Amino acid sequence: MDNRAEVREFLTSRRAKITPEQVDLPAGSRRRVPGLRRSEVAALADMSVEYYAKLERGNLAGASPAVLEAVARALRLDDAERAHLLNLARAADGSDALTRPRRRAAALQWTPHRSLQWTLDAITAGPAVVCNGRTDILAANPLARAFYADLLANGDNQRNLARFNFLDPASRRFYPDWELFGDMAVAILRREAGRDPHDKGLHDLIGELSTRSKDFRTRWGAHNVRRHGTGTKRFRHSAVGDLTLAYESLDLAAEPGLSMTIYTAEPGSPSEEGLRLLASLAATENADPAVRR
Repeated sequence: MDNRAEVREFLTSRRAKITPEQVDLPAGSRRRVPGLRRSEVAALADMSVEYYAKLERGNLAGASPAVLEAVARALRLDDAERAHLLNLARAADGSDALTRPRRRAAALQWTPHRSLQWTLDAITAGPAVVCNGRTDILAANPLARAFYADLLANGDNQRNLARFNFLDPASRRFYPDWELFGDMAVAILRREAGRDPHDKGLHDLIGELSTRSKDFRTRWGAHNVRRHGTGTKRFRHSAVGDLTLAYESLDLAAEPGLSMTIYTAEPGSPSEEGLRLLASLAATENADPAVRR
């Protein structure tokens, strides 16, 4: 696959983020580029300037693991960025055909197998969802459906977290830290684009968001990548107010490319009480009309 432009922009953007002081080099007074020069990265990676320049022009095909590791070390890539570089190299070699996720039909036509839905439904203390790398919500427990009520109520979102983030004004109320959520959403999509560059649905989503959202375009050009693993997020739910939730994201071994994210609140906290209230409201909404009366 010809992904030279993606490689070039990624390596250039990483080089621009490293200052000479960070790698114990003199800053000088006549620098014409932000960050390090190519020659400085080449020296840190213990390779010729000509060879590093070839890599940065996008020619990763044939680069050995040792060379890629040297570049990652010189550019001080974190784990997500290092994995992204390796994915770009595999795509350039054409060696990703056996490792990329199985081709799926349209996201919303996918149905979780029974045991997976049973597992989701058994999680009652917090919202739990299954998503793909495009941030489509493919399956959810009842509490997650109540939690993401604003997203699911708008059909234009197509059950997609990134589309909700950038195209639905309701997201700015739901996410008090909207800028942070925007950064995270784009970084997840950028990582997925490197991991599965043949995903037409992903290309279509990126094209739509780039066309319709300046906020997305700006972030997409930064070439940041992120692994959605663990952390804490703040939400403002229309029914129960402010929630501060911890999350854990787990890859599904039986469904390559999919992950389950579970949100929980600190025991005894107002957020835990808020989730209990939300669960009660959801149960009432789903009850038989006679029971509600």
